[in-house]
Amino acid sequence: MNENAKQWLDGALMDLCSIEKIMDDAYLTPVVCFHSQQCVEKTLKAVLEDCGCDVPKTHDLVRLYGLIPNYINLLMDSDLLHVISDLYIETRYPGEFDLMPDGKPTLEDVKVFYEFSQEVHGTIQAILSKR
Repeated sequence: MNENAKQWLDGALMDLCSIEKIMDDAYLTPVVCFHSQQCVEKTLKAVLEDCGCDVPKTHDLVRLYGLIPNYINLLMDSDLLHVISDLYIETRYPGEFDLMPDGKPTLEDVKVFYEFSQEVHGTIQAILSKR
């Protein structure tokens, strides 16, 4: 794995560590959504970086994931990927805090987002470490 890919993965790990510190606080669920998106984004960008591709300046997880099959075989829950990608934008603007169909993300929601982010990071970390 090249050095830039390692840096992307390290940044993603920082997002996971941030989530672990705040995921039990119902007030901070939008912040967990932000860090979940950032973790997945940075992890997908690590793949592109390691393959020598230009890393697009986008936060769109669906677009980034669409580029990945050219380099590694990675299956993801596309519905969850869409949700996390959309929540990232919504968490950045104060008027958008009714993020989910039922309002603000719950503690149960953020647990799902965290586990998804953790799985993506761990899977890609393992794949790229073998290169």
